[in-house]
Amino acid sequence: MAASLHGDRKTTTPKALSALLSTQQEEDEDEDCKQNATAYRQLGPGHIGPPPKKEKEVSTAYTKRTSKDIWSEEEVAEGSQYDDLADPRPQPEYEIILKQSVGTEDLFLGLSQKDPSSMCCEAMLVKIKLPDTKAKDVFLDLKEKYLDLRTPKYKLGLHLPHPIQNQEGKAQFFSDRQELEVTLLLK
Repeated sequence: MAASLHGDRKTTTPKALSALLSTQQEEDEDEDCKQNATAYRQLGPGHIGPPPKKEKEVSTAYTKRTSKDIWSEEEVAEGSQYDDLADPRPQPEYEIILKQSVGTEDLFLGLSQKDPSSMCCEAMLVKIKLPDTKAKDVFLDLKEKYLDLRTPKYKLGLHLPHPIQNQEGKAQFFSDRQELEVTLLLK
């Protein structure tokens, strides 16, 4: 401390007086306030409230879903009520074609008000390629929304996009192309 003596009195300089009055604790508090102010500037609306809890790894059978799905893929069994999962036969290639009965008045004048959507279709054609298969080896069963085809080499369980009249329709096997065409009338 810098002090000078003038007779019996002591005089102090302003720096010495401030050093006497301030303590180290106040300086530490000022520095803490500066650090807190810097930290507060980095915060945003997402930092309001308690900090989020970290999710722990859960090794149980139930895990929390983050999506809005009603059920997960693991909960749904492969196949359906008609499928045979133990059958190792491969599925043949197939194609589904929806058909409309369209006349000239529909094509040029639009009198029947049909559109190209599947809702205006009357029939469905299913083409199934069956290489190395004979017509006598084909077993075909039709339900309202399911086609079941079995041969010694292939198996096809096909869920149909529209309900059909399972008592109506026709199937034709083309030996030269080794292809089965199934024409089904829609309900």
